[in-house]
Amino acid sequence: MIVGQQKPLEEIWGMIKDYKKVLVFGCNTCVAVCHQGGNKEAEILASMLKMKASQEGIAIEITNSGIERQCEHEFFEQAETIIQKADAILSTACGIGVQFMAEKYPKPIYPGLNTTFLGAVEQLGVYTERCQACGQCILGQTAGICPIARCAKRVMNGPCGGSTKGKCEINKEVDCAWQLIVDRLALLGRMDDYEKLAPIKDWSSDRAGGPRKLVREDMLNE
Repeated sequence: MIVGQQKPLEEIWGMIKDYKKVLVFGCNTCVAVCHQGGNKEAEILASMLKMKASQEGIAIEITNSGIERQCEHEFFEQAETIIQKADAILSTACGIGVQFMAEKYPKPIYPGLNTTFLGAVEQLGVYTERCQACGQCILGQTAGICPIARCAKRVMNGPCGGSTKGKCEINKEVDCAWQLIVDRLALLGRMDDYEKLAPIKDWSSDRAGGPRKLVREDMLNE
């Protein structure tokens, strides 16, 4: 899922304080899982902004709503009326949702979150990075553990010289990704895979190759 973190209230206030009608608009999928940008969080944030406006003595009409996903056209129909009434929209979606809305509506769209990473729910309240969407997945070769997302140096062929006792040199609380890979390969009886050199990675499929696009020709005429 996409993990985000709500921006500081003062930063948000600075973006929306000069408008008369502001809609705090939630996205009830990815960022709702980490309890940062769902419809419930949009409602709470709207209440906080109303209190801020009252404290500052500024008259702003602040409402809140939300949809299932802000990155797909089909979900917006139910919210069109309330969106059109707003002078500005504070989106609590990830950066994708904010940009999608900015392309869709000719009005100011502001981000309520800082989008952080693609992660997993390790436990309630703990979200950890697991994928950097590099476009060329090698998890089949690395026993389901990603050295690109989980190694600070993106090392592709075994641990660097800085790891100690299974921990990364940048932070002794961070597991060495390659130690995790080796341990899992051993568990699965696949240590022969560790001897295979990974080819030089084609980073053109990564973000380094520019904005990416996927087109499914078989779906375009449906």
